[in-house]
Amino acid sequence: MIVVAFLLSTSLFAMKVIPFLSHYVDDQPAGNGPARTPIEVPLVYIEDNTLTFEVNHPDYVLTIKDEDGDVVYTTTVFTTDTEVILPSTLSGDYEINLLMGNWLFTGWINL
Repeated sequence: MIVVAFLLSTSLFAMKVIPFLSHYVDDQPAGNGPARTPIEVPLVYIEDNTLTFEVNHPDYVLTIKDEDGDVVYTTTVFTTDTEVILPSTLSGDYEINLLMGNWLFTGWINL
């Protein structure tokens, strides 16, 4: 069991963490705004065209946009999903967005 944990943690070190910025999006009329407590930014790793998510993460709507801002890929990442394999046809620099309720997390990836 210890060997398995060591191998898992070693493979994660080979992956790159995607840094995300968080934004509160609210299409409702003016109100109290977002909660005052900070939101936890998702921990997502990337290696080649594979995204690896933490275990027990919330549901996200994943959107990949090209340099022109056009959506080139979208899917729902359910709490039970730990990996998402992006299409191999994607190559270059992309904006990655994870939407969780009113919170939008934005990062940039190179495939």
